Amino acid sequence: MSLINGLPAHVLLVHIVVVLVPLSALVLVVCAIWPQAARRLGPALPILALVALASVPLTTEAGEWLERHVDSDPLVRNHAELGDGLLPWVVGLFVLAAGVWWLARRTPAEGSGARSGSVLRIVAAVLSVVVAAGATVDVYRIGDSGAKAAWHDAYSKTPTKGDGDKGDGDEG
Repeated sequence: MSLINGLPAHVLLVHIVVVLVPLSALVLVVCAIWPQAARRLGPALPILALVALASVPLTTEAGEWLERHVDSDPLVRNHAELGDGLLPWVVGLFVLAAGVWWLARRTPAEGSGARSGSVLRIVAAVLSVVVAAGATVDVYRIGDSGAKAAWHDAYSKTPTKGDGDKGDGDEG
């Protein structure tokens, strides 16, 4: 993907990642800690994580296209390097989401007893918290670096128009 409606696709697709990855992380943690929530959501949990997962390579590919179409800049390179590290976190979110969903559907009679199910749920909850935190922090770091790369020289810290201009276009 390169352009959507005349805009670089990356600047539009990134919003999907910025919303769905942290949302998937939050829902995963809630479902891992509270299995009844996972049972209520049913397959929505792994589907949400799958959509988030699919959005990452699309956004990364669009970002690589955009990187080839802007001036070389250390901030852009840093953003691109950080962006390349998100996919493993989101793969982890998806795998854990599928696992938490599967565990929520299991009954103790199907497994090797209630105790093994409890141990699996605890392990899944701990892993979910760790991976969700890692993915969310990574999204923040990538977004922060992208904003700095995009805006570092694109605005003035002081108003460029007179004090009387409120920017509404209605001067009188």
